[in-house]
Amino acid sequence: MTAKRQRKQPSTRRRLWARDRTTTMLIVLGGLAVVLYAILVPVHAAIYGAPVAVTMALGLAAVGAPVLSVRFPQVAILLFTVAALLIPLMVSRETSLDAPWPWSVPMLITFAVQVAAITFRHGWRKGLVQFVVGTLAGFTAAMMLPTIPSGNSLIVTSSVVAGIYVLAVLLAGRLRLGDELSRERALTAQEQAKRELVEERTRIARELHDVVAHSMSLIQVQASTARYRVSDLTEEAAGEFDDIASTARSALTEMRRILGVLRTEDQVAELAPQRGIDDIPELVETTRRAGARVSLSQSVSDTVSAATHLTVFRITQEALSNAVRHAPGSPISVTVTADADDVAVTVRNDHDGAPDTATRGHGLRGMNERAELVGGTVSAGPRPDGSWVVAARVPRHPPAPHSEGPQ
Repeated sequence: MTAKRQRKQPSTRRRLWARDRTTTMLIVLGGLAVVLYAILVPVHAAIYGAPVAVTMALGLAAVGAPVLSVRFPQVAILLFTVAALLIPLMVSRETSLDAPWPWSVPMLITFAVQVAAITFRHGWRKGLVQFVVGTLAGFTAAMMLPTIPSGNSLIVTSSVVAGIYVLAVLLAGRLRLGDELSRERALTAQEQAKRELVEERTRIARELHDVVAHSMSLIQVQASTARYRVSDLTEEAAGEFDDIASTARSALTEMRRILGVLRTEDQVAELAPQRGIDDIPELVETTRRAGARVSLSQSVSDTVSAATHLTVFRITQEALSNAVRHAPGSPISVTVTADADDVAVTVRNDHDGAPDTATRGHGLRGMNERAELVGGTVSAGPRPDGSWVVAARVPRHPPAPHSEGPQ
């Protein structure tokens, strides 16, 4: 698994959910518009005696406004208000005296859907505007046709839609709070991943300091004592050795200064020797005592650099920890071999031990960082047989880094 793939965050799914929410609203409101239109036009034409053609046009504007409000709330508010004012004025006074007016039941439902859609999508202010202007449209129609009784209908309509508006405000606030919490969690997860990456790199730097400092100390001691150990050493050669010893001491001083910058206040110096390939059997035995079933096959001969020793041990340690954490109880096999150029490490557990979505990538990223630092590679992923395998190859003697200028 590449580091780039590991860095993918759950925020992608949240963005997809935001788009899906808009699509869902359009589908739901579109379905309601079809149903309401199929009821509103016959009701107003048959019961209220409104002209069919005019009712069809105004009804389409009224039921289509909630769908339009998803993208264009101002246009939807204007369109619905005009329709809500004109539809009551199209009634026949003789046939509508006993029917609810100026709000028929389909129009009441349409009004409630419109207020809820705008409030849910665009906030309480726009929802309140639609509620007020829609209610005013009903009162205006009632005043323009005062002979038709309308008091009870207006009270019922205003009360029902007011209740729907309050519910929409509460629901919209709850969802908005959930979205904000999700964004905060995403930011927190990103910061946590960055912090863990920095901590891992700092830890690698401290460990490499210990490895390099040991070699530099040997160089300094050998160079300093050369004039006493070699009897026929010329004065010129002795001066060269003294210069080498001085350079080594300066390098050690600089490395200690850098290490002091990297070390945080809550970290203490690690006094134990750095671990290596020879310590892997002890690591496996410790894992067994913790209850895991681990088998080890190790065959590494000849010399291996100190950096490779440390890198192989840490990769094996992290791979074992992942296997125990994410696939508890499954058999684990560890294989450490070497050829002329590289040391190969393979850690396999029989059941898929992939890190879950919430924690995926931190340990794998650290292994990649360590391997890349010494010119090695790490791959991790599932196999067709259902197992999870971490495989690494690390050079026996890491090549010297090439100077490529600032990165």
